[in-house]
Order: sequence, then structure tokens, then C-alpha cells
Amino acid sequence: MDIILIQDVDNLGGANEVVKVRNGYARNFLIPQKFAVEANPSNLKQLEERMKQIRKKEEAMLKEVNAVIAKLKDGVLKIGAKTGTSGKIFGSVTSLQISRAIRAQKGYELDRKRISIVDEVKELGTYKATVDFGNGNSTEVEFEVVAE
Repeated sequence: MDIILIQDVDNLGGANEVVKVRNGYARNFLIPQKFAVEANPSNLKQLEERMKQIRKKEEAMLKEVNAVIAKLKDGVLKIGAKTGTSGKIFGSVTSLQISRAIRAQKGYELDRKRISIVDEVKELGTYKATVDFGNGNSTEVEFEVVAE
């Protein structure tokens, strides 16, 4: 029997997949537990519409991510830090400070967990950080540490 999975099922498949299983497994377990529905013409048409909507959402999200990436690559972020007389900063610059600088200077809210700093920032100067948007989308952001 062909069925359409509503959610991921271990050792069978992922959500929105059409799979072939034994009749008893489908009728006695998958369909009553709401893991799947029968793959009849109307359900297949609904699946096709759902997949179109998912693709449309993914394309819109990709456009938005690309716009954010373009905006982040444009220009250098300036991050203020308290410094001593020798140019070394007290403490170090963290991903939280970079996230706040992106929000203040570029207008985008990014989770600090998505930002990873390449080098340890202990002195004034220009550095790079990587911002990961998921799904293989990432960009390098250049930031400059200046004295406050």
C-alpha cells in the first residue's frame, strides 16, 4: 500500500514522502497514529500543493538571507572597546557585542550563537567573524575594534 507520511518515521522516511508499506502496517499503526495518510488522488494533490508552498517559502527565505548577506558584506562594523595605554583592550570582543553592533549599525537581529569569531580579539584593529544562517548559507563579516 502506498502512503504519504505526515511526519518523520524512523527507518521509513521523512515527512511529505510517498512510501510503500505493507497493508497491515499502514492500516493498524501508521494511519491510526496519524503518522501517515493513504496515497489516494486527492491526498496526492494536497501533497503537491503543500510541496509548492514549502518551495515558495524556501525561495522567499533564501532571498531574504541573500539580502542580509549583501547588507552585512557592505561596509565594516565598528565596535567600541575600553583600552589601556598600549592599545590592548580590557577583556575581549565577543559574539554578543558583534550581534549588538549588527543590530545597531545594519538593522538586523542575529542570534549571537550564529556568529563565530575567527581570531581572538585582544587588541585594536580589524578582524573577521563568520555568520552562519544554516542550510549552507554563511558569510564573513569584517569588524573594526576602536577605542571608546
